[in-house]
Amino acid sequence: MTEKSVKPSILVVCTGNICRSAMADVILTQRAAERGLAIEVDSAGISNEEAGNPIDDRAQRVLRDAGYEIPRHAARQVRPGELAGYDLVLAMTDRHLSALKRIAERDGVSADNVRMWREFDPELPSGTPVGTELDVPDPWYGGHQDFLDTLAVVEGSADAVLDAAIAAAKAN
Repeated sequence: MTEKSVKPSILVVCTGNICRSAMADVILTQRAAERGLAIEVDSAGISNEEAGNPIDDRAQRVLRDAGYEIPRHAARQVRPGELAGYDLVLAMTDRHLSALKRIAERDGVSADNVRMWREFDPELPSGTPVGTELDVPDPWYGGHQDFLDTLAVVEGSADAVLDAAIAAAKAN
């Protein structure tokens, strides 16, 4: 996607696009459908190390157990020039945020639409500074409980993210 779409659009970004961002993509897509919202959702990684791989099996399990349908997914890296085409580009960690800002600078586009996923977490105190305090936990090196914890964090912000995408699209 390189041109601005007419409906609100969200790109969620983590490292390899097989755990956190893929989970967020599934959750946002299903929540938008449940709410009757026409919102484009996609996900990507800052790395190409997992390119072509499906959602991690452990992530699929917790999503399925939570009632989500698992779509076909092929992990991919953020493409040159695509950041400007989204109303919201959401980084899962401060490191991803920095990488996305570098990508925007390289592409010569504004990074005003690049934010942290947990900026929309209603459980966090107002004014929590952008930085590692807003990182979505990485379940990759952990066990089942780590994937459940990540699922809870992602689900906790999903509705606020959808609302923010609608507001951002209206402002653009």
